Amino acid sequence: MSTTDRIVHSRWWLPAVSLVLGAIMFAAFAIGGDTSGGVQSFAVMAALALVFAFGASRSETLAGLGGPGRDERWAMIDLRASALAGFVLITVVIGMWLYEIANGDDGSPYAQLGAIAGVAYIVALIAGRLRG
Repeated sequence: MSTTDRIVHSRWWLPAVSLVLGAIMFAAFAIGGDTSGGVQSFAVMAALALVFAFGASRSETLAGLGGPGRDERWAMIDLRASALAGFVLITVVIGMWLYEIANGDDGSPYAQLGAIAGVAYIVALIAGRLRG
């Protein structure tokens, strides 16, 4: 197992990522002039970090989300969940783009998001085809 795999599959990976995202969210809110919103966002992410840090040893689901409990079964569950989330998000982006167009607007930012998703999908298909 590589060093990167050991780090990503360690018990502390998701708690650390949660805290870093909380700090980034706090900074973004503070830059925007809403420090209290930043404190609230950081608090939510810190609570999530605690759940990941101390709940993973008691919950197969929490361990499977990214901790030391990941195996091939969890990789497939994650792949299917990611595919469903991507499908839902792309469907919503297309729906919102159509809504904006129907209201006489230019469809921004949904057109850009849809284009990025489409290009990413095509690149992933090509990369997958070249690898296999």
